[in-house]
Amino acid sequence: MTTTSITREDMIAAQGREIGHSGWFTMDQARIDAFAEVTEDRQFIHIDPVRAADTMFGGTVAHGMLTLAMMSGMAYAALPAMVGQSASVNYGFEKVRFITPVRSGARIRGRFVLSDATVRGGDKLMTRFDVVVEIEGEARPALTADWLILYMF
Repeated sequence: MTTTSITREDMIAAQGREIGHSGWFTMDQARIDAFAEVTEDRQFIHIDPVRAADTMFGGTVAHGMLTLAMMSGMAYAALPAMVGQSASVNYGFEKVRFITPVRSGARIRGRFVLSDATVRGGDKLMTRFDVVVEIEGEARPALTADWLILYMF
């Protein structure tokens, strides 16, 4: 988790700027297999290295939804704590695009640009982050997302 903090006013003033980026997360086969079990999505391109080797991917790839789910951990690592907040909640996504498959063993990280921050009811701050999940060594990202996070004070 990030050790920096930011006031609500400074967050609002930071609109249009990159707020932070996470460290790298390894998408190894154990993580992919665990996600497959939890979600019951056991498609062979995720869990069978032998069969997946004969596909256009050349091996197993992470579920797109696993890559999306990793954004929570990335946010904890990248975004500063909001001074005085009592909680924050995932409010949803306006847009998610899965661009490049994440191969087993690849490392990913999230970059967070604050595109909007609006006070709601005096005790809430609705934020919108343009998130890019990068794949180490790849020119194209794994995904892009327009993510809404609601902070409560």
